[in-house]
Amino acid sequence: MMHTLLLIMTLLTYNSCQSPRGNITLVSNGSSRYVIVLPDEATKHETKAASLLQTYIKRISGASLNIIQEKTYKEQAAIFIGNTEHVEQFRSGKLKGESFFIATDNQDLYIRGGTGKGILYGVYTLLENYFGCRKYAATTVTIPSSKNLRLPQQLMDKQEPVFVYRETYYPPAFDDEYLEWHKLHRLEDLWGVWGHSFFKILPPKTYFTSHPEYYALVNGKRQATQLCLSNEGVFNTMVEYFRKAIANNPDALYWSVAAEDGGGFCTCDECSKANAEEGGPQGSLIRFVNRVAAAFPDQQFTTLAYQYTAHPPLKTKPAANVYIMLSSIDAYRQEPLSTTPSAAAFRKDLEGWGAITDHIFLWDYTTQFTNYLAPFPDYNNLQPNLQYLSAHKVSGVFSQGSGDTYSDMAAYNSYLQAKLLWNPSLTTEAISNDFLNGYYGKAAPFIGQYLQALITTMHNTKTQLDIYGNPVNNYKNYLSPAAIDQYSGLLDKAEQAAAGNNDLLTKVYNARLPLEYTVLQQSRFFGTEKFGYLIPDRNGYVVNPRWPERVRKFVAQCKLAGVKELSEGGGNADAYQQEWDTIFARKWINSLAFGAKVSLLHPWSDEYPAKRERTLTDGLQGDKDFSINWLFIYGNDLVATIDLGEEKIITQVQMNFLQDARHYIFNPSDIVIETSADGINFKPAGQQQPSSLAEEDYTVAVRNFRFRLAAVHARFVRVTGRCLQEVPAWREAPAGKKAAVCCDEVFVL
Repeated sequence: MMHTLLLIMTLLTYNSCQSPRGNITLVSNGSSRYVIVLPDEATKHETKAASLLQTYIKRISGASLNIIQEKTYKEQAAIFIGNTEHVEQFRSGKLKGESFFIATDNQDLYIRGGTGKGILYGVYTLLENYFGCRKYAATTVTIPSSKNLRLPQQLMDKQEPVFVYRETYYPPAFDDEYLEWHKLHRLEDLWGVWGHSFFKILPPKTYFTSHPEYYALVNGKRQATQLCLSNEGVFNTMVEYFRKAIANNPDALYWSVAAEDGGGFCTCDECSKANAEEGGPQGSLIRFVNRVAAAFPDQQFTTLAYQYTAHPPLKTKPAANVYIMLSSIDAYRQEPLSTTPSAAAFRKDLEGWGAITDHIFLWDYTTQFTNYLAPFPDYNNLQPNLQYLSAHKVSGVFSQGSGDTYSDMAAYNSYLQAKLLWNPSLTTEAISNDFLNGYYGKAAPFIGQYLQALITTMHNTKTQLDIYGNPVNNYKNYLSPAAIDQYSGLLDKAEQAAAGNNDLLTKVYNARLPLEYTVLQQSRFFGTEKFGYLIPDRNGYVVNPRWPERVRKFVAQCKLAGVKELSEGGGNADAYQQEWDTIFARKWINSLAFGAKVSLLHPWSDEYPAKRERTLTDGLQGDKDFSINWLFIYGNDLVATIDLGEEKIITQVQMNFLQDARHYIFNPSDIVIETSADGINFKPAGQQQPSSLAEEDYTVAVRNFRFRLAAVHARFVRVTGRCLQEVPAWREAPAGKKAAVCCDEVFVL
């Protein structure tokens, strides 16, 4: 039976009191009569488990236990590790997967594991649940000091994982002992090849020139977007790849055959026929994966049910040795997956796959990838999510966080996920209390209140928690300045409670980083307004003198916390400092259009609203982050009419446009400036055509365009930036994807 944390704490009391009747005493007054017994032909994991137990008993109690082979055992008091002959008295047979049990009789202790690292999991569970050790993060283990170690007689603690694959993707999980302590896996350790794998197996640089027919036929032309899965050469090449890869890596449990990220699936006659019969690109994919899997019946293959391949096929079932890794990428995170409306399509896909296979893994998401440091209070959803998934045939979970870079509550997220991935019946409250008290010490109550305040405010303000969101856009809901003041007050109390303890203070400072990041990011948005980084100075605005030092302290703390990226594929702390240095060096321009009313012909993007029309005249300039201070127009021309309020003499109009091909943002094909006295009759005042985008260019750049006018008298200025009609071919956009145009700021001088 799996233990709840209440039972765990009850059992721990055995080690802090005198030995009552019915206990066995492993260590008494710092010495022990026990030996650790290994099978005569112990596995590497059994040997490691015995050594670990020996080391930790020594560190806890000071007692040194010898490790012997079973053939030299002389009936003395013993701890039996692994598949010894003595453990057979429990008649457990073959343990399922990585399960284990911890058992005692009237004198001896027995730990036995199933496959893989089950025996190690058993030893670490003994250390944590019964001896009071903890490993809260990728730091030193918390080890209590006790001269006496006792366990109840006739104990039987048998644990089986609910999920056969369990991964939490946060910095602590990059520590090998943390991984084993918390019974976690790594993709790289289990998969011979994983993720989007088409081009890992058949890289276009190797094959496209000589075999373009291996790749997708898109709009009548072979393109390196996906593979042509009906091509016999693709199948033969892939089979040969796996034949060699499996021989070179026989310990790998899974092999991925999965489409590349994005669209561009093959439309040749054979692929189109399969897809029509199966309801989409998942048809040709599943048929192909099944065929590869049939060539290696003793191996297990996985494929991604992701975006264009998310739906189950209409006819073909995955083979018995094929696992479907379904993605929950489209769901907002403020509510559990089982109830949030945004996960309706995901739930339907999950039920559909569950009707045709028992082998389903989930690729889940628990951070904001565009802003790793943004407060992301999805913590309470994890337990109901995992319980829902386990009830719907999901047998493995990749919980993707921020990877090896520090992010919002990274250690807490990792710890909570690890415990629940092993046993979703544990409660979030009990795990959280254990972690917060152990990790934050005296500051724990206030950290707990801070987390609860985030959750409560998010729900009260009906915030949509988006994994690709931006804390700037939350300035009216759970990250409003008023809410941040409330959170900050709680963290102030946490700092006061941790005073005098540098280790705890550092942890509290790190917990505050998401709030400080939010304040700094929002200050770019507020600009000249309250909470902005600019303050009035004569006829204009200058940088608040406190801001450069505030940024410097933030960057320094980021480095101490282990912030390597502030977003997925984004810059590090030094790059963030450089961004601010550029902003600080920028002189504010006193434009005739500052604060002027703007009318748009086409609407801004709801996903990146900035200040809506006012974005063009708020006195701020956008930088390389398209989600802050840019007027984002998707699929339409920018046509903005600026009302200066009264007729003025205009000698110059200038504006910036953003180029960010990765996000399908391109400079306009044509920029036109017009002026008017009445807002009805407009006269041309200038036109420019940015350089051609015929060649591939993924450089993110802000480009300034200036138009000099001959002292025009006008009240209205109209700026037209014509959006590209089609995404450039080299960007390889999925079907239906349109280009966007981003403009900011329009200065009228």
